[in-house]
Amino acid sequence: MSTPLQQAVQSTFADHGPLAQAAEGFVAREGQTRLAEAVARTIEQGGVLVAEAATGVGKTFAYLVPALLSGERVLLSTATKTLQDQLFGRDLPRLARALGVPVRTALLKGRSSYLCLHRLEFAGESVAGSAPHLRHALSKVERWSKTTRTGDLAELPGLDERSPVIPLVTSTRENCLGADCPKFRACHVNLARREALAADLVVINHHLFFADLAIRESGMAELLPTVRVVVFDEAHSLNETGIQFLGQQLATGQLLDFARDLLGAGLQQARGLCDWTQLASGAEMAARQLRMAAGQVRGASRLRWTGEAPDGVEPGEWQASLARLHTALQDAAAALDTVSELAPDFVRLHERALALAARVQRFAAPCDVALVRWADVSQSLRLVESPLDIAETVRTRLLPAPDAEGRPRAWVFVSATLGDDERLRWFTEPCGLQQAEVLRIGSPFDYARQAALYVPSHIVRPNDPAHSADVARLAGDAAARLGGRTMVLTTTLRALRSIGEALAERFPAGSGIEVLVQGQLPKRVLMDRFRAGNACGRPGCVLVASASFWEGIDMPGEALQLVVIDKLPFPPPGDPLVEARCRRIESEGRSAFADYSVPEAAVALKQGAQTVTLSGMATGGLGKLVGTEVTVRGVKVTPRDLVVSDFVVRAHEGVPALDGIIESDGSLRLTDGSGVRRVVLPEPVREMTGARVWIAQRNGRTTGYGLIVRR
Repeated sequence: MSTPLQQAVQSTFADHGPLAQAAEGFVAREGQTRLAEAVARTIEQGGVLVAEAATGVGKTFAYLVPALLSGERVLLSTATKTLQDQLFGRDLPRLARALGVPVRTALLKGRSSYLCLHRLEFAGESVAGSAPHLRHALSKVERWSKTTRTGDLAELPGLDERSPVIPLVTSTRENCLGADCPKFRACHVNLARREALAADLVVINHHLFFADLAIRESGMAELLPTVRVVVFDEAHSLNETGIQFLGQQLATGQLLDFARDLLGAGLQQARGLCDWTQLASGAEMAARQLRMAAGQVRGASRLRWTGEAPDGVEPGEWQASLARLHTALQDAAAALDTVSELAPDFVRLHERALALAARVQRFAAPCDVALVRWADVSQSLRLVESPLDIAETVRTRLLPAPDAEGRPRAWVFVSATLGDDERLRWFTEPCGLQQAEVLRIGSPFDYARQAALYVPSHIVRPNDPAHSADVARLAGDAAARLGGRTMVLTTTLRALRSIGEALAERFPAGSGIEVLVQGQLPKRVLMDRFRAGNACGRPGCVLVASASFWEGIDMPGEALQLVVIDKLPFPPPGDPLVEARCRRIESEGRSAFADYSVPEAAVALKQGAQTVTLSGMATGGLGKLVGTEVTVRGVKVTPRDLVVSDFVVRAHEGVPALDGIIESDGSLRLTDGSGVRRVVLPEPVREMTGARVWIAQRNGRTTGYGLIVRR
């Protein structure tokens, strides 16, 4: 029997309900309604729901509608700040108006997303001798600071998220002065948190959730007890996000920031009382020496660390570098202690120095057997010690905790990709959610008719050094025919660079195709340019990307017509975290390959492209079509399973193909019903009147052909 909330949800998604009246073209989707009803039931009863809703289901409205209609206070967490802004600025207001629900919403991000008024005062001296573009960026921030109400840097147009000015005008947990700050009352972070505490629905991100959970600092620790309903969108990233905050980290970036802040505060507020230049220089030099001790690497590398030092690093030099760093931090702490009464900045700097010194000591000691330790080495250095997953934290600190009134909480975890089996073990096991209710809803898109899968047979193996060049060649051939409209997803940064360089060489400026490569421009700029495509006379685009571009990318319209994936995205076997997880699985008597590597690759591949399983008699013919692109037709028995009734060959080895039946006059009646074509038939098939064949032709010349059915 349906509950009042479930009935309200059903009415909302009905053909003539509020959504249909508010949004022109709204069509009720059975999967969307099922998900919304499940969310409503979880909200009313409490408990845990894990829901995989494939692309096209409309999962955002499916959880927002019951959340808004419930009358409960709701915490909504997303994976990215981009989705935060979309939910808060677009989806929530639109939906609240359609439902006629008076709801107070708030957006809450981490400190580094907000302008720090106190640090802005001193930023000018930090950039006094810097490059003109840095001073220009700071000037832009200063002008904007006089008009902004929220202080959210996402509101400032034209500010590159990678700009070196951002750390100068934002705070972190380490350098925030808290209640001692002279700008405390006007603080943008505090304003955002006060609004969150007064709101009915608060939009946060996973990083903020775990950061506050781990440290138990003000913010989440105040907010969570008052909230009974918690929804995690893009929940597939929860585990990897959580372990970042449930362990320990020490980065050279943190150390250099400390040295810069030490020098700035000392010279501005206590000049002459200590040798601030020497103290800051000592901390900076010790941090750089630690980075040098890790060795020279090209690109980025993650080093295993099971002994005194990371693999490949000389232990004596490594431990000596850690000792020098510890001494430099202790010297800074001693000096700061003598001036701590002069200003709150010195009190906070003293606490930072002691905390960093303690962290250095921790990494100088052996690693706890229950944790895994590694070093991320690039231009900078990051030392990491973390648990293998968040399961224990979720089971002991999250799920059992009631709300402020003692009622059981409702936990909803939603994503398009959560696993490849019915129980979604890829997600539920590392997150400690094995007992949760599991719901899987497939995509309403007809991938069999709307997409084609092409696996080239004449390409070198992925472990061959020439593999990236082959991928670049195939992607370039396709992009040339499509006028761009191509995205190349790579599994490694090395492949990203190699393929990007090859395509840039093939399509130079003025060629009619623009090559965009991740890292050359901010992600937002790359995506906006790609979505624009060849509008307004501009060239079409090819985007080469890795990592974050594998998920959460929305490309409506015709801007994207082809996705090229360089190889199956198996987790790197040499990664220390991967190795530790595999060892644990094997110690339990299971297969690391079958129970970890394959599910990881399957989920990553689903994020890059949706897959369909084919069956039926016609698949026998598909097996003969090596190197061809096909459109498969059939009957869907599940969202991801298709019984093949027919298929049409579209291309062979990248060359467009005609698929049709040979007429008595030698012409070809196309199988897709689009008409009859006069073509030059290859000699072996000229006399096969009535036979179905495919012919790949370029500039009137046959480059490949094959018999499909002899009549």
